[in-house]
Amino acid sequence: MTADRPTIACLGAGRMGRGIAVAFAYAGHAVTMIDVKARSAEQFSKLEAEALDEVGKTLASLARFGLLAQDEAKTVIARVSVIPSQDMAAALAGAGLVFEGVPEVVELKREVLAAASKCVGPDIVLASTTSTILVDDLSGAVEHPERFLNVHWLNPAYLIPLVEISPGAVTDPGVIAQVKTLLEGIGKVPVVCAATPGFIVPRIQLLAMNEAARMVEEGVATAEDIDKAIKYGFGFRYATMGLLEFIDWGGGDILYYASRYLEGALHSDRYRAPEVVTTNMRDGRIGMRSGTGFLDYSGLDIDAYREKRLAEMVELLRHFGLARRPVLDRE
Repeated sequence: MTADRPTIACLGAGRMGRGIAVAFAYAGHAVTMIDVKARSAEQFSKLEAEALDEVGKTLASLARFGLLAQDEAKTVIARVSVIPSQDMAAALAGAGLVFEGVPEVVELKREVLAAASKCVGPDIVLASTTSTILVDDLSGAVEHPERFLNVHWLNPAYLIPLVEISPGAVTDPGVIAQVKTLLEGIGKVPVVCAATPGFIVPRIQLLAMNEAARMVEEGVATAEDIDKAIKYGFGFRYATMGLLEFIDWGGGDILYYASRYLEGALHSDRYRAPEVVTTNMRDGRIGMRSGTGFLDYSGLDIDAYREKRLAEMVELLRHFGLARRPVLDRE
């Protein structure tokens, strides 16, 4: 592989490794999935066939969706290989970047990362794909921990654009930039977050999922109607705007008063607004109307900005088959 398309190594040939393999192979990288478990030749042969079969089926699906042709799928899958654990050192010798994707067990991850870090040069980036174990709980096992960080992919990894990057206390800023560039090069959208439990998406998602389940439990609505509300209301808006951007769009004052009402009406502090919302209210930073909120709108053509966001929503209406022509009275 070339310098701009380094060979990618995945420690573990499970679901995450396979998804990452598809994402990189699709973008022209050679990918080596390394089995980290000692197996007999027969057991490994079965795993290898299973892993490559899943990669092949994924690419066949993408071909049916029109993202590539069937003959192109053959080219892509040819870039993916599966290697037994005893050949880890040789396989890692040619790796340009290493992703660890073994089960969410701290000691297992530390063991695998420690072994891998001894097999690659000190400048080769190692990344854990975990979203539940913080980077600094693992970095002590890695030789040259300044090249180590968490890189959390959302399933299915080959489709979801977002990838969360979480550096540790000693992660070299240059490594963060290198990983961002690599991910952007394969069409992903990386974001950087502090080493905190849940990162960004899982933390928000967990609250939303629990609240949806709680509403079923309380008899607020049926599961079907709650999901419909999320798909055509909540999710519809946030496919074009971020949560904080939407607060600014409507006004932080609306969130402030709505939070106070729900906290009292439902007798739960889970609806209490964080201090930053109260502070923004006090200081007049309520969003687009004031020129600043969570984001800065100074110098922005607000009318053009609103028009762009509304146009994106109209495209979503068309996607869902919900865009309609007006009803015109005819004599």
